[in-house]
Amino acid sequence: MSALSALPFLKPVHLRSPQSSPGGQRRHTLPASEFRCLSPEDAVSVFEIEREAFISVSGDCPLHLDEIRHFLNLCPELSLGWFVEGRLVAFIIGSLWDQDRLSQAALTLHKPRGTVVHIHVLAVHRTFRQQGKGSILMWRYLQYLRCLPFARRALLMCEDFLVPFYQKCGFEALGPCEVTVGELTFIEMQHPVRGHAFMRRNSGC
Repeated sequence: MSALSALPFLKPVHLRSPQSSPGGQRRHTLPASEFRCLSPEDAVSVFEIEREAFISVSGDCPLHLDEIRHFLNLCPELSLGWFVEGRLVAFIIGSLWDQDRLSQAALTLHKPRGTVVHIHVLAVHRTFRQQGKGSILMWRYLQYLRCLPFARRALLMCEDFLVPFYQKCGFEALGPCEVTVGELTFIEMQHPVRGHAFMRRNSGC
């Protein structure tokens, strides 16, 4: 059994009753709300959301389109998308890292033997912001990581104004990040992730 099939919080969440045809037969409809790992085919939709969310604020994107495709080919299992009626509305992309703190190399590398999940980006489509979707998606992502046998910690870097948001998600600030992008500086934050064996004993993963 794959890690994905064992995780109930990645299965579709139905937010409304199925519709029926006049003849009483159920029509095929997309799940009202669904969480799943992303694939390379989702890269363009991911980039469109990310570009709108970040360029207006910082002038650049954490990941460009070729980098999104790169990570979704190498480690799609470390991504999570929220789809509403088949439309991507929010996403997270991560990769593995093998050091205690992030360095410039962490922006582009995936370390398959690593135990640290580097969260590169979380973004929400503009029409779905201010609805708590970013917090919900992060909670589901962290629950998912707790069921992966190799994951021990999650790391991310963010600008100062985002620190309170990630603190509410359970992250703690480690201090200034070594990584810079142009003139931008960041705060590095971490969240502990328990291993698969612990969660299997305590929550049925």
